[in-house]
Amino acid sequence: MSRLFVALPLPADQCQRLRTLCSGVRDARWAEEANLHMTLQFIGEVRGSEVAEITAALSWVEAESFDLTLSGVGHFGSNRKIRSLWVGIQSSAALYRLQKKIANVLTRTGIASDTRKFSPHITLARLKNSTPLNVRDCLEGHSYFRGPSFKVDSFTLFHSYPAHTGAIYTPLENFSLRNGAPI
Repeated sequence: MSRLFVALPLPADQCQRLRTLCSGVRDARWAEEANLHMTLQFIGEVRGSEVAEITAALSWVEAESFDLTLSGVGHFGSNRKIRSLWVGIQSSAALYRLQKKIANVLTRTGIASDTRKFSPHITLARLKNSTPLNVRDCLEGHSYFRGPSFKVDSFTLFHSYPAHTGAIYTPLENFSLRNGAPI
């Protein structure tokens, strides 16, 4: 079985910029720079024979490249028990259309769609036993964070391997977005 997801990998300069955010939070397990990405569609566990079918389906996605801007720092979990820290994305209709196209081709292939509402973000850290006080300075200090825009010209199918230090993400296939293609 393979655990798969579709995501936007981040340019190296964006990853380096994100590493400087919130570095002083205690009890945080920070995402490795190489693992920073924005999930477009979680697929989950599939049989090896389905990987080629998924890859073929994703190759039919046609969309135009677009710009994205990282914006704001937030968290998932309650205000009493924060589970993760993330950086958000400035609203982008092109991003939402791309995600919808990916979900649609996977659904037509027979892959169950993720039932959670698409919430574009990049996970910076996972937290265990952390209190709101531990992350307050990070959240308050970076709530107005805004990075420079960057070009999104591809998306990637990833394989996720569990490891004792956290998941390892391996790109399986990269899919180019086209200039001038309808999105």
